Amino acid sequence: MPAVVTPDWVKDAVFYQIFPDRFAKSPSLAKPSNLEPWDSSPTTAGFKGGDLLGIAEHLDYLQDLGITALYLNPVFQSTANHRYIAYDYYSVDPLLGGNQALRRLLDEAHRRGMRVVLDGVFNHTCRGFFQFADILENGPASPYVDWYIIKGYPLYAYDSHHKPNYACWWGMPSLPKLNTSTPAVRRFLWQVGRHWIEQGADGWRLDVPNEIDDDAFWQEFRRQVKAVNPEAYLVGEFWGPAQRWLQGDQFDAAMNYVLGRACLGLFIENGPDATLVQGTGYASVAPLDAAGFAKAIDELLRLYPQPVTQAHLNLVASHDTARLMSMARNDESAVRLCVFFQMTFPGAPCLYYGDEIGMLGGKDPDCRRAFPWEQGLWRHDLRAFAQRCISLRRAHPALRTGEYSPLYAEGGVVVFARRLEAETLVVALNVSRGSRTLAVPLRGYLPEASVWKDVWSGDVARVAQDRLAGLTLSPRSGIVLRRDS
Repeated sequence: MPAVVTPDWVKDAVFYQIFPDRFAKSPSLAKPSNLEPWDSSPTTAGFKGGDLLGIAEHLDYLQDLGITALYLNPVFQSTANHRYIAYDYYSVDPLLGGNQALRRLLDEAHRRGMRVVLDGVFNHTCRGFFQFADILENGPASPYVDWYIIKGYPLYAYDSHHKPNYACWWGMPSLPKLNTSTPAVRRFLWQVGRHWIEQGADGWRLDVPNEIDDDAFWQEFRRQVKAVNPEAYLVGEFWGPAQRWLQGDQFDAAMNYVLGRACLGLFIENGPDATLVQGTGYASVAPLDAAGFAKAIDELLRLYPQPVTQAHLNLVASHDTARLMSMARNDESAVRLCVFFQMTFPGAPCLYYGDEIGMLGGKDPDCRRAFPWEQGLWRHDLRAFAQRCISLRRAHPALRTGEYSPLYAEGGVVVFARRLEAETLVVALNVSRGSRTLAVPLRGYLPEASVWKDVWSGDVARVAQDRLAGLTLSPRSGIVLRRDS
């Protein structure tokens, strides 16, 4: 197996996930007339009219928050607001501003030192995709019949189970499944992957890549992309352990839903609202105590080489889950604990757009509401807290790439250390509703008689008799200690 090497920039990045139809729309881009009102409840089929120019025009907002990288849900021409069914992989959707708008967004982001990762959906297309339309027109005479898995003609002759005469993703007729064993399909998708990196995209998030169950396909995809830019980021959507795909020859990292599940289990009292978890990739989330959380984190860290762990996309909520604030039953302290932990744990933290201002929303499509630019609707204290946590991470390299050492997990308190060269930081979280006095057995990890100061409050803890003590943790809060003497 090759040495495991992941992009260095990802380890220092703070990501922000944007659903392009719902973040911002530019007044400079003409729109069709039949759009849903921006502030109305989202529907499965309706469009709000967000676009890439709107994102470019709000980069000041993101830069002020501390964001250094964007992950965009699909941008290619499509007949769906989510754009997970591509009509043309080489054309950015005109509703988003077309290829010129993506060019401007890439240029504006790069000018600010920000990266942009695109969403690659290569399992299936829409029915308007040229090769599929050719089969509709020409039937078995089409030169593209092997681009899809055709079972008979006509394509829309349904069997007794109401399935069309072609393979489709999860049984949905609108999503004809590509036949990636066909050499022409493979070459086409590799060329698409390469093309957008050549245009300046900084990587790909790959949609359900395990459903292209073919190591050779993804190995060549990696070779094609990395030949253009060795620092391009390849992150796969995996909801569980993904060791097979993270050996250094396919993906750099995973969307770390395994970590997200642990965070939901600990930081939300009694676990998340079950009705908002059922029917999503999380399916169910069991409540965790401090010890159970520490065990889950230990098991996660054992799965992957350190370069992979440092490059994981660490998220809790996304376009495929309910909103974090809603899963937490409107408990802002749970959201704060999640963000605090994301910013102090190895890997690249990722915020779903609007979670920093406390947006609410149930399962799809409600989790994809339009961003409210009327600031009176924001939870400003929550945004300021997220901004502060991001700033803390960016100020301390140990929080980004330092080794992770668990120190304590008991009674609602979780303590761990991050160490990089001369810098050691101690992170402590109290998830309980009562105050907790810090008394952490260290097993010789920190120097005797050393003094440690909370980087935010200035409160002091000391090491004596191989124990870190002297601080009282407020309910539902976290602190970061740095050696003072």
